[in-house]
Amino acid sequence: MGDNGQAGTHTYQSLADNCPFGSVEPPKRPTGRLIMHSMAMFGREFCYAVEAAYVTPVLLSVGLPKSLYSMVWLLSPVLGFLLQPVVGSASDHCQSRWGRRRPYILTLGTMMLLGMALYLNGDAVVSALIANPRKKLVWAITITMIGVVLFDFAADFIDGPIKAYLFDVCSHQDKEKGLHYHALFTGFGGALGYLLGAIDWAHLELGRLLGTEFQVMFFFSALMLTLSLIMHLCSIPEASLRDVAKDIVPQQLSRDPPLSSDGMHEYGSIEKVRNGSVNPELVVCRGKIKKRAKQTRKAMTMRSLLRALVHMPPHYRYLCVSHLIGWTAFLSNMLFFTDFMGQIVYHGDPYSMHNSTEFLIYERGVEVGCWGLCINSVFSSLYSYFQKALVSYIGLKGLYFMGYLLFGLGTGFIGLFPNVYSTLVLCASFGVMSSTLYTVPFNLLAEYHQEEEKERQQVQGRGLDSSGRGKGVDCAALTCMIQLAQILVGGGLGFLVNMAGSVIVVVITASAVALIGSCFVALFVRYVD
Repeated sequence: MGDNGQAGTHTYQSLADNCPFGSVEPPKRPTGRLIMHSMAMFGREFCYAVEAAYVTPVLLSVGLPKSLYSMVWLLSPVLGFLLQPVVGSASDHCQSRWGRRRPYILTLGTMMLLGMALYLNGDAVVSALIANPRKKLVWAITITMIGVVLFDFAADFIDGPIKAYLFDVCSHQDKEKGLHYHALFTGFGGALGYLLGAIDWAHLELGRLLGTEFQVMFFFSALMLTLSLIMHLCSIPEASLRDVAKDIVPQQLSRDPPLSSDGMHEYGSIEKVRNGSVNPELVVCRGKIKKRAKQTRKAMTMRSLLRALVHMPPHYRYLCVSHLIGWTAFLSNMLFFTDFMGQIVYHGDPYSMHNSTEFLIYERGVEVGCWGLCINSVFSSLYSYFQKALVSYIGLKGLYFMGYLLFGLGTGFIGLFPNVYSTLVLCASFGVMSSTLYTVPFNLLAEYHQEEEKERQQVQGRGLDSSGRGKGVDCAALTCMIQLAQILVGGGLGFLVNMAGSVIVVVITASAVALIGSCFVALFVRYVD
């Protein structure tokens, strides 16, 4: 403990309960169950697509000042970056009878619904309740901003518990298959959300029935998210730590592999098995288990978690850095892509009078840009399906490198040759990148966990102390790189655009960052043989 490096490592590992264990592979999950588990990503991405299509029109319609735009887009990722590891660690130690991850997923899903309700319906509700124009404006802006921040906050947070839930209850092979299904349905959800957003609901019967297109999209979003979450939460059962501990009898403990005198295996969703054995994600040890678990949970402060993340093993840190580079490149392009289509490809002017030819040309470019994003989502799903075949030939390293390289080259050619048809074709490279970001880093995380479990099996027979992190913390550390990327993009790209005087710098920046990332994943990220 006197050595700083050792102390830091111990701090990172002590976030979970420690104990060697005898690992038994979880049962194979049916494909239908894995598909049901993936539906949460379908509903989440559907709502994200609706937000991308409608948040800017909503904010403009309620009269949000331009000076508040940056606060709306930066507040949620800042909160996410700071608090996501706390949520991940808390879910590792959740004592709910419903399991570790599902209570958090249900809570965050409910927050997503509430956020959508506020930013899509807030203006209509305020207009019906308040007559004073000045008060109506203030309340409409306030409620809409709260809704956007709440939705982004919950939608960003929910990814970590979903991934940890998959890791907890599945074998290594099912984890890989489940991650591919996650990416597949993420693409389908985004494509469907963009398609529905492109429909002119104001001139259709459903639009007239519900009031405005904002209410129509809330109806579809709430319906899709609710059904998706129900299917996800009912997909694979979890059992609480307390229930499993009660069901283990002393005779069963005597049949278990030799254990250390105290502690408990640190993470995983626990599932009871009727054949007399227990899911490997839990080994209850003798002695001071409850006292140690309580002490561990009390020690999980923001300070200890940040210290833990700083002292994480190097290969985890490099994986997080590569994920940060990838999302920075991807978001640099995606958040400004429709504006790039309107200004650079179609040569429109968003600052012209709204009835002018230049502004109408710009709007046409934005519409075509939405179709480009739809192509991205569709190709992301298709590529996710073919990833399973490609990985056997080029491995995870090849998939990771190819995703960054193709995206870097695609965005570079779009910036150099801004033509409508070539740009739409090259939008397929966006799908390769998004599928890569949703699957490969988490596949590597699963392989790191599997490798650590094998090492613990080897050392337990020699009586060595073994310890590990909770899967929720690892997933949260990886996914909070998305929030950090949003902060970097939101705070830096606007400055670059102002300096260059053109949004073409957006795709050039995305290309350069992605090409740097392809070198990083090839040279620094560790791949398990």
